[in-house]
Amino acid sequence: MSTNKVIHAIYNDDDILMDAVKASRAAHHHIEEIYTPFPVHGLDKAMGLAPTRIAIASFLYGVVGLTVAANLLNYMMIVDWPQDIGGKPSFAFYQNMPAFVPILFELTVFFAAHLMVITFYLRSKLWPFKQAENPDVRTTDDHFLMEVAVSGNEEDMVSFFKNTGAVEVKVIDKH
Repeated sequence: MSTNKVIHAIYNDDDILMDAVKASRAAHHHIEEIYTPFPVHGLDKAMGLAPTRIAIASFLYGVVGLTVAANLLNYMMIVDWPQDIGGKPSFAFYQNMPAFVPILFELTVFFAAHLMVITFYLRSKLWPFKQAENPDVRTTDDHFLMEVAVSGNEEDMVSFFKNTGAVEVKVIDKH
């Protein structure tokens, strides 16, 4: 079993954390993860993370929902059990389209919302009974933790992160 070392640099202010992230990236240190008690605006860009594609997935899921709704309505109301409701003919889907709009809309939103949640959980690897990965409980209250892979001289990296304003710097063997 191989172990790799990471540095846990703990900060007590989000502005200091942002400056430390920028300095770490400028020094070409690989930031594994950052744990924060609340969302920090601009942190994803400072870390150099790619923009999310969940909006594209949401659109595609909505298209799937609209397709399912249209086929379901066409089969139920036109093919399988056509009914004369209020004198409106049931010969073709397009003739009854205005009556179908609310159902088309609702199923589009239903599919997009539910499939987005499922995608988010799968992409984030959040499944039932998953153990928490938070390395320090203070990050749920008022501290920020930056986890950086150790590369090169360990002592130089520890002093680098202390100079960025970290209140505590630890070297951890991560399994």
